[in-house]
Amino acid sequence: MTTPTTFAPIIPVSDRLGDTEEYYFSTKLREIARLRGQGKDILNLGIGSPDLPPAPEVLRALTRSAERPDSHGYQPYTGRPELRRAFAGWYDRYFGVSLDPEQELLPLMGSKEGIMHVSMAFINPGDEVLVPDPGYPTYRSATELAGGTVRSYSLNEASGWLPDLNRLESEGLDRVKIMWVNYPHMPTGAMATPDFFRELVQFARRNRILLVNDNPYAFILTDTVQSLLSVPGAREVALELSSLSKAQNMAGWRVGALAGAAAYLQTVLRFKSNMDSGMFLPVQEAAVVALGLGDEWYRQLNAVYRSRREVAFRIMDQLGCTYSREQVGLFVWARCPPDTDGYGICDRALYDKDVFLTPGGIFGGAGKPYVRISLCSTEEQLQEALYRLGAGAQEQQKSRSL
Repeated sequence: MTTPTTFAPIIPVSDRLGDTEEYYFSTKLREIARLRGQGKDILNLGIGSPDLPPAPEVLRALTRSAERPDSHGYQPYTGRPELRRAFAGWYDRYFGVSLDPEQELLPLMGSKEGIMHVSMAFINPGDEVLVPDPGYPTYRSATELAGGTVRSYSLNEASGWLPDLNRLESEGLDRVKIMWVNYPHMPTGAMATPDFFRELVQFARRNRILLVNDNPYAFILTDTVQSLLSVPGAREVALELSSLSKAQNMAGWRVGALAGAAAYLQTVLRFKSNMDSGMFLPVQEAAVVALGLGDEWYRQLNAVYRSRREVAFRIMDQLGCTYSREQVGLFVWARCPPDTDGYGICDRALYDKDVFLTPGGIFGGAGKPYVRISLCSTEEQLQEALYRLGAGAQEQQKSRSL
């Protein structure tokens, strides 16, 4: 085994990197690998990486395309026309939103890439960016890397995890350039109402703020699917990110799209075109097939997640946590018992029971009293986690005493 060279670097870190830390799950996956290397059988219930495969026809499309000798060259910066048309048809069919595939859709190598592209395209040093707390940590880090100033807006259970727009206006918004929203919301599983989306668009228009709705969970355990762009006038002030990572089980494929007015997308393209050379053609052609999947695909997918969620609820019961059964998306989010927090619960689960859960505090200070379980593990693995965390052992002891 080669011993790594250690020394004090003579090249200083860029000011741009600042206090931005390595992504939480990047460090945690290394720790899990270390524990497994020590012989620990760690159950990973922390990360929202779907364990189910894409549809068989999607895999066949990828294989057919990859076998062609002409499929391996550089691709257009704006994606293949057939992929843009597929995204447009998908938006029209499910969201009732009509988009020009030539000018109002920009395919991306995953929506996480789009968060960075939007930030770099629009943020100047000193610009403020409204970032939800709790919320996806990349909104914060992308803002910092682009030189902007993070201005957290607190969400809470009592308000249904929706921001208080009146309070934000009363605090002054002169320096705010972008507002990140994410409904269905991660990590809380909250839905936004159509009325709230309309209020949000009016708020952005009054205050000349660019809204960006990050929308990867639209199809997961929801009764209706929603797009911010369906609100009249939204395209003047809003962009929306979509992804095939979650509802099409294509997380590692890195396929997403940014939708909105052509003028905004052209600005983003000025940055993006200097950063990549377009998505692998077989992935694009398979994504076209994935976007054409019918309602039955989503029904079958959600039947699996619905069954898993019931076990995750039981795990939360075992931990003494409280939760809403109305939450949607790929996770279960729950409030910890009094006198504890998500970090404490998750540390005990990992180091005492070999179960990795996610502490709510990684999503912001408002998330500290919460814990999150991913539904991206088999029902058998969730049942095993339930057993390890105590319910199974108690049931076994009870049966022995009968």
